[in-house]
Amino acid sequence: MKENSFILKGNICYSDTKDRFISVDQGYLVCCQGISQGVYSVLPEEYQNLPITDYGDHLIIPGMTDLHLHAPQYPFRGLGMDLELLDWLEAHTFPEESHYQDLEYAEKAYRIFTEDLKASATTRAVIFGTIHTPATILLMEKLEAAGLKTYVGRVNMDQNCTDLLKEKNADASLADTAEWLKKTVNQYQNTKPILTPRFAPTCSEPLLKGLGKLQKEYQVPVQSHLSENLSEIAWVKELFPWSSCYGDVYHQCGLFGGEAKTIMAHCVHSCDIEVEMMREKGVYVAHCPQSNINLSSGIAPIRRYLEEGIPVGLGSDIAGGANLSMFRHMADAIGVSKLYWRLVDQEKKPLTMEEVFYLATKGGGSFFGKAGSFEKGYELDALVMDDHGIHTTRDLNTKERLERYIYLAGEGGRIIGKYVAGVKI
Repeated sequence: MKENSFILKGNICYSDTKDRFISVDQGYLVCCQGISQGVYSVLPEEYQNLPITDYGDHLIIPGMTDLHLHAPQYPFRGLGMDLELLDWLEAHTFPEESHYQDLEYAEKAYRIFTEDLKASATTRAVIFGTIHTPATILLMEKLEAAGLKTYVGRVNMDQNCTDLLKEKNADASLADTAEWLKKTVNQYQNTKPILTPRFAPTCSEPLLKGLGKLQKEYQVPVQSHLSENLSEIAWVKELFPWSSCYGDVYHQCGLFGGEAKTIMAHCVHSCDIEVEMMREKGVYVAHCPQSNINLSSGIAPIRRYLEEGIPVGLGSDIAGGANLSMFRHMADAIGVSKLYWRLVDQEKKPLTMEEVFYLATKGGGSFFGKAGSFEKGYELDALVMDDHGIHTTRDLNTKERLERYIYLAGEGGRIIGKYVAGVKI
């Protein structure tokens, strides 16, 4: 029998485009060597000899991708939510992240984080670490062992931050990053490095340009923050007066799409120049609706980005967002899009359930390649969900059950099976 080859039977839902939601009741999801062979109402004869796991009336959906979260912030989730971004960083984030110089502390914190992420609906994630190379490698090792598919970044910051986290200078930061890349770029099967300038204000121009050179040398992707907060945008303009917009700072340094596959978190207040640059360079937007609410940042114009053809996924932005549940972030994405439509631009209709489901699965998953769908040729990431603990008197169809699960997952929903690239974890 071929390794990681099997069939899952149940009520199956997935997307092939942002506009097309597919539901197959009592369908067969075929996996051969970790790769989906498609979903069928009647099992083709060629797959008759594969082992079948019959999940009965349960829901089966693709695994979800969290495009943006900060692992070292996990211990203080739910704290400081009355502050705006820059004050919150000073009061909570920077003091917490300084603890990761202590590997004993990092061991405890990253163990909790990894165990909780493994138990969640997330199968793939793009993660910030800290400036501390040993702690970042420790995090990568724990995620590798958990079987999740992840990118993990060693953070760079050499200015405008607490002395506890400020790297000595650009040269030292670049040397440490190069050494980290040498150790990790081919070390793991599931976990890969990603260049991670924290955000433009905490990185000097020489540091950003040096990271651009490292990107070309090692051919690794890039993640950072963009246009999250109005005061942040004004600060970037003061620090980099030569730039046409916030995104142009990264662009001029070789860290903004094109050959450097890039995720920019938030993009709440991106100007027209920046939006066009994102579209042209294929920059991913990590939409973090819960964080944008909690830190009073605003509402990202996701409908516009989708209309422009900009790739979009969802992010929890732990600890700006308070929980890991991608179901919660889907519901929040719908909610804030309604406020945007009502209060900002009534030509930008709210996001639908089908659209946010796509963003959480195939939209974000596409950053990893063919992931986040059950289409033939995609890596098989799957969640099996039991919604029978969410009680109702109504007779619901499969799509209605999924929609209800998105909103009520915490009221009796259970994940009873989780597969990543064909491996049950």
